[in-house]
Parts: sequence; structure tokens; C-alpha cells
Amino acid sequence: MRWRTPVGIWLASFFLFKIMKIKLKGNWETKKVWLNGLELALEPSQKIRNHSPDGFNWGYGGSGPAQLSLAICLSLYGEKGSNPSCYQNFKWDHIEGLPQSNFDVELEVKNNY
Repeated sequence: MRWRTPVGIWLASFFLFKIMKIKLKGNWETKKVWLNGLELALEPSQKIRNHSPDGFNWGYGGSGPAQLSLAICLSLYGEKGSNPSCYQNFKWDHIEGLPQSNFDVELEVKNNY
């Protein structure tokens, strides 16, 4: 079957998951993060689940990255983003691999986790 080639799999995932590009920027010293140019607020994600009273973090798989992933998923996917499988998968796919320093990246993410 042709769709099982690497290009076919990519095309299938593009159409099934509708990949979107996002711009993510973080300041290591302040722990502030911007999604598509807008600063992410910590409080809305903490009202749903307070993984990290200290706020956002990245570059490993702990509670700070989980809080950041939840905030991003809420912004991108609305209420669906509060599902632990959504934001925990997002954390492992995109947040834990970021450098433990300032970052400014463009990511391709699924339109539905």
C-alpha cells in the first residue's frame, strides 16, 4: 500500500491531525512564556490543575513543564486541552526537549491531541 511510505504516513497524519505551526518563546530567568506572541497566564491552568505552584518550566519532564503544557493546550485546544492525556502528551512531545535556557522556537503540533 502506497500510504505506508514515510511520505504517505506524513500526508495521512497531516490530513488526519491537521498539523499547525506555533511560535513559542520562553525566558529562563523570569519563566515567562509567549505563545504566538501573547504571554501565557499561569492562573487559568492552575485553576484546573496546580501541578506547579512555582509556575512554568521546561527542559525536563516534571511538574513545571506539565503546568506549561496545560496552559499551552488550554490556549490551543480550549476545554479539550485540560484532558491529562492531551497536555501530558504535549509535554513529552514538545516541552521536555526544550533547552533549560531562553528559547524561541517554531513547532509543528497536532491540531487535536
